[in-house]
Amino acid sequence: MSTVTMGDTKHNYDPASLPDLLPMYYKRLFPYGLYYRWLHYGGVPKHYFTHREFSFTLKDDVYIRYQSFSDQQELEKEIQKRCPYKIDIGAIFSHRPKEHKTVKAASFQAQEKELVFDIDMTDYDDVRNCCSGAEICDKCWPLMIIAVKILDAALRDDFGYEHLLWVYSGRRGIHCWVCDEGARKLSQAARSAIAEYLSVVKGGENQTKKVTVDDRIHPSVKRALTIIEKHFVDYACHSQDFLDMEERWDKVLSLVPDAEFREQLKEDFTRTGTNSANRWSILVRRVEESLSVEKYRNKKLRHLKEEIMLQYCYPRLDVNVSKGVNHLLKSPFCVHPKTGRVCVPMDPAQIEKFSPFAVPTISGVLEELNKTEAVTAETGKKQKDYKRTSLGPTIDIFDSFVKKMEQGWRGTLQEQSDMKKEF
Repeated sequence: MSTVTMGDTKHNYDPASLPDLLPMYYKRLFPYGLYYRWLHYGGVPKHYFTHREFSFTLKDDVYIRYQSFSDQQELEKEIQKRCPYKIDIGAIFSHRPKEHKTVKAASFQAQEKELVFDIDMTDYDDVRNCCSGAEICDKCWPLMIIAVKILDAALRDDFGYEHLLWVYSGRRGIHCWVCDEGARKLSQAARSAIAEYLSVVKGGENQTKKVTVDDRIHPSVKRALTIIEKHFVDYACHSQDFLDMEERWDKVLSLVPDAEFREQLKEDFTRTGTNSANRWSILVRRVEESLSVEKYRNKKLRHLKEEIMLQYCYPRLDVNVSKGVNHLLKSPFCVHPKTGRVCVPMDPAQIEKFSPFAVPTISGVLEELNKTEAVTAETGKKQKDYKRTSLGPTIDIFDSFVKKMEQGWRGTLQEQSDMKKEF
């Protein structure tokens, strides 16, 4: 059993209780109306929802793909009937996914889907000292805050996208759904190009140095460094203590491309270094000094500070998730079976205030619903069920996101209507 903190209240969640909790959650709290409005995209074009693939993971890892629904009511009915442990959303296909067996395989093609990003904390295991694997804590969560800030700025400023839905995955990561029409229509090659553009940390487990900065730093990387710099000392030096002992500073020094300079730093760290912040200051000062020394001037020390910061803090994307039109991604408002946390939308403008440990749990929100039931019956005031729980503010974020998109759809629908009148 795990204890999850929600504000000042603690709720115990037992994974074994999930089959008993899901029916009530899906009946009373899942935001079907908003969810349908999002994926229906204002009916532009009309087949957008009916040709969308959904997959369900049921109890005991029973997996059902190629589900599709005619409307909100059919989706609602099926979710409540099956009570999936996980819902994944896929592409819009050329035919209704549930009818894929009646169509020739060559004809059944994924045509459109949101451009999606998946950032998982396990991909940072080589640069975080507090946790590993599926574990997260307050000391490493700032990596996700930095990732949201960097990617949100890049997608808006460099690509002009407006409709970004950020979602906490329920355990150790975050997802981003880019919902602009242009993003949904991107080819696999274009998705790959964007994913590569946003990938700065490159190389597998066996590669030590994963970031190389060119002499002329790209504006997108410069902007990312400005964001990282605001967090770096607090995160790397204080939370992660990344230079507090020889084993840790050796990892950092392995990124230094010049052996003589590396030895000099090691000596400084041992003799005069007192803590991580102090050793980081020594490194920064030594790099600045080296730029005036002839023998180092042409070596790759100029951007050493930036390369270390990027390797330790730049977002690490699962590029395969972004590249494929046919890649499924976990739906918002699922419940993570192990933590009980709901996969809730996040406001990127308020990302520093977001804590995964304060996220509503299924046991917590149903408990809140029960407690307010009697009060509602007493006062006679009717209110949407989710509004009476800590899920309310996260659904309000989703509501704002959908409404903003709908403003654009109305313009498209009006244009279509005007064109019909002309002809």
